[in-house]
Amino acid sequence: MEAKNSIFVETFGETPVVKVLDFFLTYDSFDYSKSQVAEETGVSRITLDKIWEELIDKKIITKTRTIGRADMYKLNKEKSKVRVLMELSFKLASAFAEEEIEKIKKKVEV
Repeated sequence: MEAKNSIFVETFGETPVVKVLDFFLTYDSFDYSKSQVAEETGVSRITLDKIWEELIDKKIITKTRTIGRADMYKLNKEKSKVRVLMELSFKLASAFAEEEIEKIKKKVEV
């Protein structure tokens, strides 16, 4: 079974940055290594390395700890722009759910 894109990715496109943002927005309670993020998003490690520093510089993700040789990173929920992204992601999902409910209601009425 093929994995379906999230509403966030469908709305903003399947670019590596959007996929990584979507991953961190979806799984915001834990920290992850670069390798885990690359594997879960399908973004190559080379591409991930190109965008990683920008996400850190913009304070969207932050290093939380080091386990062995792996640095761990988490969504930086303390930043207002990250909270706005979280709210936007939630509102997109809500809007999609409302559209699906309307489709179902129309089918039931027929």
